[in-house]
Parts: sequence; structure tokens; C-alpha cells
Amino acid sequence: MNYEAVIGLEVHVQIKTHSKVFTRVGAGYGHEPNTLTDPVVLALPGTLPVMNKAALDAIIKAGLLLGCEIAPVCKWDRKQYFYPDSPKNYQISQYDQPICIGGSVEIELPGSARNVMGEHKKIPLTRIHLEEDVGKLNHHVTDSLVDYNRAGTPLMEIVSDPAMHTAEEAFAYLTSIRNTMIYGGISDCDMEKGQLRCDANISIRPVGETKLGTKVELKNLNSISFVRDGIAHEIKRQLAVVAAGGKLIQETRDYDGQTGTSQSLRSKEMAHDYRYFPDPDLMPVQVDAAWKDTLRAECPELPFDKQRRFLTDYQVPYTITSVLIPDRELSDFFEATAKLVGPGHAQAVGNWIANDVLRIMANHKSWPAFEAALSLPLSAKGAALEFIRAKLPPKHLAELVNLVESGSILLTAAREVFSEACYSGEAPAAIVARLGLAAAPTDSAELETWCRDSIAANPKALAEFKTGKDSAINAFKGPIMKAAKGKANPKLVDETLRRLLAAS
Repeated sequence: MNYEAVIGLEVHVQIKTHSKVFTRVGAGYGHEPNTLTDPVVLALPGTLPVMNKAALDAIIKAGLLLGCEIAPVCKWDRKQYFYPDSPKNYQISQYDQPICIGGSVEIELPGSARNVMGEHKKIPLTRIHLEEDVGKLNHHVTDSLVDYNRAGTPLMEIVSDPAMHTAEEAFAYLTSIRNTMIYGGISDCDMEKGQLRCDANISIRPVGETKLGTKVELKNLNSISFVRDGIAHEIKRQLAVVAAGGKLIQETRDYDGQTGTSQSLRSKEMAHDYRYFPDPDLMPVQVDAAWKDTLRAECPELPFDKQRRFLTDYQVPYTITSVLIPDRELSDFFEATAKLVGPGHAQAVGNWIANDVLRIMANHKSWPAFEAALSLPLSAKGAALEFIRAKLPPKHLAELVNLVESGSILLTAAREVFSEACYSGEAPAAIVARLGLAAAPTDSAELETWCRDSIAANPKALAEFKTGKDSAINAFKGPIMKAAKGKANPKLVDETLRRLLAAS
């Protein structure tokens, strides 16, 4: 019998706010243990929660980005459970009246061509609700210590329908959510800092069956790759159990991404185990049209929509847009520069950013100037891009691209100019003049002689070019540039060669 997997994901995203969701104490990461606490976080007697509007704004914005229906009224519930990471022994969450209902997440399936986006599909959502995060247990050899710095941080849970069928779809879904939340400024979604966490619900059923099989929840998927690997592992495990004549049980399992193994943690709780009831200390929230309209005006263009526009408007290949789009600042840098270059030169901008700018960003620790210029850690990718944009603003990168495309400087010289500009902040044209890097003017008669000599010396390349192999023209350029001592204008070389080849 053939089986198919059915996968649903519960994605927890920490909302980026200055303070926690029900108190004014600060929210953040990397502080000394138990320093981001107050009587509300620690649930001392007599304390009362106060709603953080910034957290509500962020989740409504997330719902708008994902096409959810924003409930006109939502309320708060207490989810009862006893565990050291929850000082109150309950969690303030939303049960039967969440703030965001429905919606979908657009994903791209593998197998895209160079200039065309691959197959896309939308994974439907059940809901998005707002709740408070819990503390973090730090396990040691003989004891476990709890840090309540994370407790009370605003957390939204994005719940998908059981509508995915492969580990790769789940990987694409989580990647899409991460990009969307970062674009919206809702969260940094750093999984290493616990800002994005995921539980996967996985079952199998005979192909053609509509009823869901026995669900297993997979926990501790602490990287997007581990989500993919853990789901693939669990599907294989369930298939093996069924093939051996065994029976699957509803349970929660722990997945170890380092070893690629899982183990049972407990039988799965049901909703009634949590004894939800309305929180008596928090009033329901009404969301009117004006509130939604204000937040809708702040919503950015979604990543896939931007990618489609770049492919169409700027004719930039998919291989470049797929590098630019996941990083909103990088794609904004591209577009600001592309608007300043000559017609048809946007692809050259994309090449410079996807190759040279990212190379500089990856190697920024070797640049002494970074240490002096930045207060942020040198490992911060955003800090590196901020530094480069300060030294090489869009108008300077556009100037460099136009110099190359016009043939004023050679590409090899342009790379030297690029590095110097990133370091000094000087305009490319000024660097070219100071270092004497301009391409030497070439006598047209002398250039034509070099081109004729190169064509005559390479009959094989001539034959290939005449059969339609356009790349064969490159075989003639090396000898020409050698004769010109590397100073010939590449654009004039190409134009002269094509004219002579067409006539031969």
C-alpha cells in the first residue's frame, strides 16, 4: 500500500518590541540571567497584566501580510500547565477567539530555471494568535536552572493547516515565513536566539484517503535544516512502523539534529488537558477598520512579489534575484542603484551586489576600518552592509557600473576601484583618475588590424561562430587584449569583432 505524509507546522515567532507583552520591563536577548524581570513577569501576588499595543500592532501587521482575516474582537485565555519555565503556572494565550484567522503562506518548490521562478503554491493557515513566551531552562550535570529573561516576551504562533506533504515543502514554508516577518520588521527570526521556533505535526495515510492518520508532534527543531531533516526522519520512522505491522501512537517526540534520531517524550496532550478559560484580568480587544488601515499602509511589498517585479522590470536573472530577495536591505540597495544606471545595466548591478558586495560582507572582519566605524559586533551581517552602503552608496556603485558598461574602464580595473571605494568612500571616477586606471583610447585602424589578425589565427573559432555558437567570439578577444596590453575598450573590441565576423 502506498502512503503519503501529511504535515502541519506550528511556528512560534518572537515579536520585536522594546518591552514585554503584559508589562513595561524590557525584552531582549543576551542579558545576564533573570535581569529582564519584574513582579508581573515573576507572577508575584497582586500583580496585573497590562496589554502592550506594539505587540498587537505587530501581529495584526503579520496577519495582513499573510492575508488573514483580522477578527473584529479577540480575547485572552489562560492555558494551564505546571512547569518551572512558567512562574504563573499558566500561560496567557488565545484559544477560541484568535486575532488572525485563515490566510496563507506562499512557497516556492525546488526546480527553478535560470530566469523563471519555480512552481509556487500557497499553504493555508488555520490561525495566528498572540501569547506570552516562557522562560528558558538551562540544564547542567546535577541540576537545571531557569532564566526568566524570555518569559513574557510577545510571541505569535502561526498554525498551518495539515496541507504539506514533504519535508522540502515544510522547509520552503518556514523560509517564506522567516523572510516575510523580517521584511515586515516584525521579528529578526534568529533561530539561534530562540526568535523563531517550530513544532511539526506529522502523520501518514494511504494515498487517496482523506481522513488524517495518527499525529506525532516533533519538538526541538532548532534550525530550518533540522525541521526538514527531522520531518524526513519521522516520515521514514512511521512508514517503517506500519510496514512492520506496528501501530502508531499519538505522542510528542524529541528530535536530535546532531545525531538524526528521535525519542518519545510523552503522550500528546489534548486541548482539554490545558483547561483553557478566559483571563479575568484582560479585557477583549476590538480591532476597527481604521486600525487595520493604518497598519496596512505600513506593510511592505512581499518578497515573492518583489522578486517577480525584479524579473520583469529589471530583467535580472532568477539566480541573482534569489540571492537579493531574502535580504530586504540588500534588495533595496540593488533597486536604489538600478534606478541610477543606464538602460539595460540593472543586471550588472545585480552581479556586483550578489558577488562583490556579498564577498566584502563575508570578509569584513579582515577590514580594520570596520572595527573603528561600527559599534555593532563585527559578525553582524546588517552592520557590514550598513558600513558598505556608507562608503559605497547607490550613486557610487551606479557610477562604477556605468564606467564599466561604457568601456571607460576594464572589469579588472573596476574590481580594484570597487575595493578602494568600499574602504575609502571616494567616488569611483575620482579613484580612476587618481590611480590612472582608465582604459586607453584605441586607434580604430590599429584595433581593426588586431581583430583581423586574431580571426585569421583561429579558424576553428571562426567556424564555430558561423554555426551559431556566439560564445566562440571570446576565443578572439584574448589575443586582441594581449596586443593592446590589456588597455583596449572591451565594448569596441566586441563591436569591431562582430562587424568583421559578419562580413567574413
